[in-house]
Amino acid sequence: MMYCDVSLPVPLDHAFTYRLPETLQHRVQPGCRLLVPFGSRKLTGMVLALHSKAPEGPVKEALRLLDEEPVLNAELLSLGHWIAQYYCAPLGEVLRSMTPLSGEVRKTKLYSLTDAGRDTARQLLLGADEEDPTLQVLRLLEARPLSASYLQKKLPNALRVIRSLEKKGFVAMEDLEAQRDPLRASSTRLRAAWLTSAPEDVKLTKRERELHAFLELHPGTHNLEQLEASVKGASQAARSLARRNLITLEPEAPTGVFTSEAPPRTLNPHQLEAYQQIESALRGSRYHTFLLEGVTGSGKTEVYLKSIDATIALGRSALLLVPEIALTPAVAGQFLHRFGDRVAILHSAFHDAERAEQWRRIRSGLATVVVGTRSGVFAPVQNLGLVVIDEEHDQSYKQQETPRYNGRDVAIVRAREADAVVVLGSATPSLESRYNVERGKYTLIKLPERIEQRPMPDVEVIDMRQEFLETRKLATFSRRLVETIAERLEHHEQTMLLLNRRGFSSFVACRACGEKLECVNCAVTLTYHRRDRRMLCHYCSYAEKVPAICPKCGSEHLNFIGTGSEKVEEELHRDFPRARIARMDRDTVSGKRHFESILHGFRDGNFDILVGTQMIAKGHDIPNVTLVGIVSADVGLGLPDFRAAERTFQLLTQAAGRAGRGNLPGIVLIQTINPEHYAVRFASEQNYDGFYQKEIQFRKLMRYPPFAALANVLVRSQKQEDALAMSTELGRMLDPAPEGVKVLGPAEAPVPKLKSEFRYQLLLKAADRRLLNQTLRDLQRFARDQKWPATALIIDVDPLTLM
Repeated sequence: MMYCDVSLPVPLDHAFTYRLPETLQHRVQPGCRLLVPFGSRKLTGMVLALHSKAPEGPVKEALRLLDEEPVLNAELLSLGHWIAQYYCAPLGEVLRSMTPLSGEVRKTKLYSLTDAGRDTARQLLLGADEEDPTLQVLRLLEARPLSASYLQKKLPNALRVIRSLEKKGFVAMEDLEAQRDPLRASSTRLRAAWLTSAPEDVKLTKRERELHAFLELHPGTHNLEQLEASVKGASQAARSLARRNLITLEPEAPTGVFTSEAPPRTLNPHQLEAYQQIESALRGSRYHTFLLEGVTGSGKTEVYLKSIDATIALGRSALLLVPEIALTPAVAGQFLHRFGDRVAILHSAFHDAERAEQWRRIRSGLATVVVGTRSGVFAPVQNLGLVVIDEEHDQSYKQQETPRYNGRDVAIVRAREADAVVVLGSATPSLESRYNVERGKYTLIKLPERIEQRPMPDVEVIDMRQEFLETRKLATFSRRLVETIAERLEHHEQTMLLLNRRGFSSFVACRACGEKLECVNCAVTLTYHRRDRRMLCHYCSYAEKVPAICPKCGSEHLNFIGTGSEKVEEELHRDFPRARIARMDRDTVSGKRHFESILHGFRDGNFDILVGTQMIAKGHDIPNVTLVGIVSADVGLGLPDFRAAERTFQLLTQAAGRAGRGNLPGIVLIQTINPEHYAVRFASEQNYDGFYQKEIQFRKLMRYPPFAALANVLVRSQKQEDALAMSTELGRMLDPAPEGVKVLGPAEAPVPKLKSEFRYQLLLKAADRRLLNQTLRDLQRFARDQKWPATALIIDVDPLTLM
């Protein structure tokens, strides 16, 4: 008898053993997905190991094999184990996040009659009203179990009847995960091509014969929706022919990236030196990490492209990670132009079927250059030789749900195991990466000047305190910024304005009693969104109407306080009525194609001014932008987070780098009420080394990363007394703290209530990472022993934010 250990996507950190039926014993391999029973549900799990040792107690039988060959090879399985261990995450959750094939598995509910239901059906079927909905449902279920979607299609009121029968115990329901038929995808996303002639014994319908003949006479692939114009009923006929293996029917490759026709640039001396160092390491086929620190506009992307050329020439593959979907289209366009169909693109805005198709191209070796966001680090790249992490400092690489991994650090571990070269690129490297250079772990390569010797933009800091004293007005824009925008409009040049805050006003307060309008689910104020006429929570998306009076005292004197990107846009329309203005933030950008249309329009000159949050500050190269205005440099400085200064410096420096990237010089205006703050001052000087030396001293003094390993332990519950009690128990358990570990807390989280859950946290620091990991495992064991809810304890190793 053969058994297999299966890891399931549940918050329980151990594998489950299942018996393999004879039909699967010689087909199942580690790394394959298996459909197995789990309680009343059927779940898709990952096979970890095969063995013949019978476990104690009853063992359930596996149901179905979903893959004939492993979806995760030994290298990726090993990486999954490392992530689970390092980040204290359940292995099943880790492995689920590593496989982008969820589009191939559909979840449904399957209904069947119980024994009592069968007896009732037999009684009702004798002389009952044929129009009775209950009778109709029972008659359908008597033949075989049926899905909810099928029953709803047959009978409009089926689900209401089913719920009634369930309560009476006549019908049983089970959750089911089944393999999705790829041929059921939308016609707009399928391409058909002739494959082979039909055997004489195969009978085809008239439409099938017509389509088969058309495809034979017109070689190549054809969009299935467009085929309908030439062959009536092509969609249904094509699916039938594909199931008989007479034609191929496959999903289209993802579209919607900018194509770049720019020829490869000649490298300047600094770029050439950087490339030669990387190329030398590639030829040595050994693990090595480079930190490519280049000022904005220094041509880091061209160094990436040349390094990937060298990797392909050596017969190996390359992986490029970018921090956000927002950067993928422009970057992918350059790569598609350079490397053609060897490029695969992976990110979460693609449909599941699109992601699965790209994933399979990578696994088969057809795609040797992969461009992706954070989860792209799990791409099944064959013979990995080079890993590039662009904007390596960006916090988007950190996953905020379980497993809370950092894509940059996971990529480095993966490259180390594959003897690949790593290039970390940034104008403002994270302090941890820069400190690793000092420790000798990374090699620093600098690009100190812009390509074609273009000048860096002139940066001017505007003290908004002085502005108020001179004008006696609390204005969004300084006089200097208004004048400079007007000049740019007159000369037909473009402007980018950054304010890293969404909405119209930050919050609403009553002038009579001081009441602030707060979210019902979270301990945060609601943000006023004028265009949508609603108050919105940016954490849980709760929304309500804008109040006419104070809900506490009934006063009509409500104050809309603070400024967001929506208000900036409105004031620009008022001050510059003839200007063409676009706004780009989470409210105006709902998906990758919407983002592309706004950015493409700005690049083509359809807009004069682009207003936005941090989305506009990264990676975009638009030559006609000669003015960048930072509306308020102080938005992030006051946050209760030890990285606040670092993030502010990075954001200001990156945003300033958008100016003057073409032939025209650029200017940057930074509005602030803290002009003397070192983060603002060094950003205005574009002086990374100065900021690093100042900030690293604070980190060393306070024993924060990179001088200590850090973990944020969060306890949450929908009842405040439960969350408080559990956090108190953890505090007692850690008193006294293990030797070498410092514990801060427990205390209320900076956002004490989020999505209807109360939150308390402890912060753990340790010089020895192994000691920290052991302490975190002890906390998990304690929570299990106390039978806490599975989601009550959240552990975030190497947190990038403590909010």
